[in-house]
Amino acid sequence: MSAKLFSVDEVAKHNKEGDLWVIIDSKVYDLSKFAGMHPGGLAVLLDDEVAGQDATEAFFGLHRYEVLQKPQYKRLMIGSIQGQKSSIQARPVGEISRVPYAEPSWLTPGYFSPYYSESHRKFQKAIRKFMEEVIVPDAQAREEDGKRASQHVFDEMAKLEIIAMRLGPGQHLKGRTLMSGLVKPEEFDYFHELIMGQETAHMAARGYQDGMGGGTYIGLPPIINFGKPALRDKIVPEVFSGKKFCALAISEAFAGSDVAGLKCLSKKVDGGYRVTGTKKWITNGTFADYFTVGCRTEQGGLNVLVIERGEGVETKAIKTSYSPTAGTAYITFDNVFVPADNLLGEENKGLHVILSNFNHERWGMTTAAIANQRFIVEECLKWVSQRKVFGKPLHSQAVIRSKLAAMISRVEAAQNWLEHVTYQMNNMKYKEQADRLAGPIGLLKKFATETAQETARDAVQIFGGRGITKTGMGKFIEHYHRTVPFDA
Repeated sequence: MSAKLFSVDEVAKHNKEGDLWVIIDSKVYDLSKFAGMHPGGLAVLLDDEVAGQDATEAFFGLHRYEVLQKPQYKRLMIGSIQGQKSSIQARPVGEISRVPYAEPSWLTPGYFSPYYSESHRKFQKAIRKFMEEVIVPDAQAREEDGKRASQHVFDEMAKLEIIAMRLGPGQHLKGRTLMSGLVKPEEFDYFHELIMGQETAHMAARGYQDGMGGGTYIGLPPIINFGKPALRDKIVPEVFSGKKFCALAISEAFAGSDVAGLKCLSKKVDGGYRVTGTKKWITNGTFADYFTVGCRTEQGGLNVLVIERGEGVETKAIKTSYSPTAGTAYITFDNVFVPADNLLGEENKGLHVILSNFNHERWGMTTAAIANQRFIVEECLKWVSQRKVFGKPLHSQAVIRSKLAAMISRVEAAQNWLEHVTYQMNNMKYKEQADRLAGPIGLLKKFATETAQETARDAVQIFGGRGITKTGMGKFIEHYHRTVPFDA
């Protein structure tokens, strides 16, 4: 970075085509060669309030700060204005935000919480750093091209045992080195898992969020909890290593998520079962290697079978309103043979297997949904301070302050309810959770996902036209508004 200093008067001399400088947040940029390539046209840059002037307000009325961090634009910076300091402080990678309500209160300096220990704080810092250095760049790229999350991301997650930790506390963590030894397996609890779920909000890529092993999160626990030892010993190491992927295949075109209405049929034959039927809206289905499949039996009960990708298994991508990187699939099982040892739980009693993980699934989805909502609150708070209307910041408008107050109230209420439920989970055995927490978790998920849609609506209003534009200042708002119904 150049350390050259300029005066405001010196910059003002460079105000015409072919010799065009501007000041943005105390930094001087030479746009002489870039001007002709400016997406908004040359005329915008030749404006009397831009060319040779301090264009900070004009720039931030249209662009995100991150634009200036791109290599092609950083090269345009030639120095700074003498005696001026930057007013925009970018948050360093891995650090907490200083925007009010951008972080839950337990991460906010000066506030206290009975739920989080020093272990949780160290864990949060490490997870955020990993998320922003390794996952966020891939998430934004794959959200655009629709490809599956890059293999190197899964490899890096596996090294730190993040794939295993995403399934929550339990025996599956025994003997593993979590986050390079930062937390011991026996100390890992639901608040550590909550932190992992909430840090995913920083990728701001809803399709990728599901594509980054969402199928494993819901498809592997039944195998761990109900699979025969030989089946577990084969599949679990492959998945935890990041080399193989799972998908939960329950929903069907005719039944939706009505488990009692499933039509996919498993017929008992010598040595196992023959499965015929279809599944729809299966997350990670396009690239999964193993499918945890709910099937109707000839007796009218339910079986849950682990079906490996192979002969008779066909997957097709389903186009949805979020990125194909989620791998949403329509699956056809055509007379597929499944060994008897791939049965999870007891024959005709698969409903228990299917329902056993619902509480944890819903709780996990809620952790991310609340964090995603908070991310949007932060975006709105930054925008209303940056955007000027009628000569004043946007937050000077009472209607805007009212919307912000409602958004903050909703996300804070949801966060506090979530932490209360998580504390109960930490102090109840799994069977107690199923008995006592099914209702509270279901209600929490309903509340969090409904209020998220209210926040999405208000955010679009605050951002105006930018809130429905896929690029630029409001791109995260547009993305959130388009994809937020998935959580509900």
